[in-house]
Amino acid sequence: MTLSFRRATQADLEAIVDLLVDDAIGATREDSSRPLNPRYVAGFAAVDRDPNQYLAVVEEEGTVIGSLQITFIPSVSRLGMWRGQIEAVRIARSRRGEGLGRQMFDWAIAQCRDRGCELVQLTMDKTRTDSRRFYESLGFKASHDGFKLDL
Repeated sequence: MTLSFRRATQADLEAIVDLLVDDAIGATREDSSRPLNPRYVAGFAAVDRDPNQYLAVVEEEGTVIGSLQITFIPSVSRLGMWRGQIEAVRIARSRRGEGLGRQMFDWAIAQCRDRGCELVQLTMDKTRTDSRRFYESLGFKASHDGFKLDL
């Protein structure tokens, strides 16, 4: 299996949205309608012009089979340490269980190292028990509690 990892383009946006929708939680909060909801287009434009954002797709033979977003976060705390935040990790349903997630994380963590990050972090919905086991198998530790406030 020859995978390629690259920065997403607007031409990938429908495939990315399809990956977000094809998920038990995503199905309840994403919009699969076509043409794409303009909010996705605006969100992509904002991410694309921000140098501290990396929306990535994983391709195999020209087909997008996964995506994730890395946010590079500068800080004053911890001696000015940079962090990499990995979010919105999705793999095509038909490709789950093949080790793609591990390859995606190896790639994403390497991107964080290349940008000088000293810490990689992520959040996940507490109902995703399989994801929790997966992240722990990669060496992530549930060291903090997170909170969210819907606005």
